[in-house]
Amino acid sequence: MAESIKFTAEELKSLQEIQNQYQTKTIEFGQMKVQKILLTQQLDSLERQMEQMEVDYTNIQQTERELVKTLNEKYGPGSLDPQTGVFTPETVESDADKDEEK
Repeated sequence: MAESIKFTAEELKSLQEIQNQYQTKTIEFGQMKVQKILLTQQLDSLERQMEQMEVDYTNIQQTERELVKTLNEKYGPGSLDPQTGVFTPETVESDADKDEEK
């Protein structure tokens, strides 16, 4: 049977340092994985919010189209100054006006 050999204090210290480094890296890997999971969750949440904003934006566009249609039916074509709230109807030339220009 082979005789047992005792490592020196320096060799044991080096082995312990390597074990500590492995443990530290294992903990760091775990922390990074948790951070990645949290970031993925945040990204998923942002994606859902953006999708909802797109739906909201489309709904706003539809509401605008409906309002413009209603106002055009009520007041006819024209332009609105949103600052003053003044609506200026478009002048529609009648056939008589067109004949006068000729």
